[in-house]
Amino acid sequence: MARLLRSATWELFPWRGYCSQKAKGELCRDFVEALKAVVGGSHVSTAAVVREQHGRDESVHRCEPPDAVVWPQNVEQGGVCVNLTHMDRILELNQEDFSVVVEPGVTRKALNAHLRDSGLWFPVDPGADASLCGMAATGASGTNAVRYGTMRDNVLNLEVVLPDGRLLHTAGRGRHFRFGFWPEIPHHTAWYSPCVSLGRRKSAAGYNLTGLFVGSEGTLGLITATTLRLHPAPEATVAATCAFPSVQAAVDSTVHILQAAVPVARIEFLDEVMMDACNRYSKLNCLVAPTLFLEFHGSQQALEEQLQRTEEIVQQNGASDFSWAKEAEERSRLWTARHNAWYAALATRPGCKGYSTDVCVPISRLPEIVVQTKEDLNASGLTGSIVGHVGDGNFHCILLVNPDDAEELGRVKAFAEQLGRRALALHGTCTGEHGIGMGKRQLLQEEVGAVGVETMRQLKAVLDPQGLMNPGKVL
Repeated sequence: MARLLRSATWELFPWRGYCSQKAKGELCRDFVEALKAVVGGSHVSTAAVVREQHGRDESVHRCEPPDAVVWPQNVEQGGVCVNLTHMDRILELNQEDFSVVVEPGVTRKALNAHLRDSGLWFPVDPGADASLCGMAATGASGTNAVRYGTMRDNVLNLEVVLPDGRLLHTAGRGRHFRFGFWPEIPHHTAWYSPCVSLGRRKSAAGYNLTGLFVGSEGTLGLITATTLRLHPAPEATVAATCAFPSVQAAVDSTVHILQAAVPVARIEFLDEVMMDACNRYSKLNCLVAPTLFLEFHGSQQALEEQLQRTEEIVQQNGASDFSWAKEAEERSRLWTARHNAWYAALATRPGCKGYSTDVCVPISRLPEIVVQTKEDLNASGLTGSIVGHVGDGNFHCILLVNPDDAEELGRVKAFAEQLGRRALALHGTCTGEHGIGMGKRQLLQEEVGAVGVETMRQLKAVLDPQGLMNPGKVL
């Protein structure tokens, strides 16, 4: 059915994808009727309010509504889908093998609620209650990446509807292997969890197709199911906050904690501007200063050792207002505030939009780039703050901008490009987790080189010769 629908699409619109492009005319009635014939009339909408809802996000970009919104109900209807939330089943749970298979409508919170009594959990946490297949498509990361890795480390297999309607299982149907060789990680290595190898099987069979589609940003196919690696739920959890006299001291502490092999689960940095915004928005009472939010997982005995060592390190760097949060309610309040940092920042300048940068550098270069970026931000005259998953070298500037002010928007974009190039100069990346989209295509070429980009173009041309999937994105 997907192949038939795709063929019909090419016949009707050989020149276009599914984005709205007014210069090329509106979607014809025959095509809408073809969609309805496949998924049912109630699962297709051309209403303006529905299209606008699917054409906007939190970014500064103007609303670009699609011409139609389709809600397929199963994989056989996946050829031209836009909204996959109706495919929301947890298909298979393999507790002994630490894996689960989910459809794209399943979110991370829904999965963890389902796993609550199993002793397992899925730790990748980008903040929002995002679709797990969407997280795979964007290569999502988040606050737990320092210990549990990103989506690239936790996706074992994908079911993908290719642009021509064929159904691909990237690791083979029903398999839940980790592709390639995974070296033994010493238990003293702080940024890996000793438990990550549980349930893992290895495969060296052919090319790593799973890795190709993770982070492909919807440009190569539609992910209709993903097999995920699960982890044992920690026996005990403790969170903490500590304030520092300077940005340098806070980021230095991050590096020292990792170098001391403390197996921290989360370590997040907020500068004084963001800390003040979070206090106001989330009703916290933290000192307005550069701050680290931390969390530790393990046995009670292990946590005592981790807490003691961490406290010693941060005190050597001048930390103050050190506070532990051991109860679940306290921890939830703390991390809810961190996850709401974006909205806390927006609240400081009502009516404006947020523009988030996203770079990642080797941990040894983190103090240098964060301190320099803070100095640049203070000198720029822009309104913004710094927040980041500094345990893996990733941080963001959240800049507030009036999208109707072309001059201010230009300065924001120039600041973001300068930051991206500084990260590249330090052997980092222009995007740690947000992806390339349309805004970082030039930086992508600077990062991977002309041969790298051309290789990506060739892969795109083979899988999507008509350019139907997210046209204009990434390449």
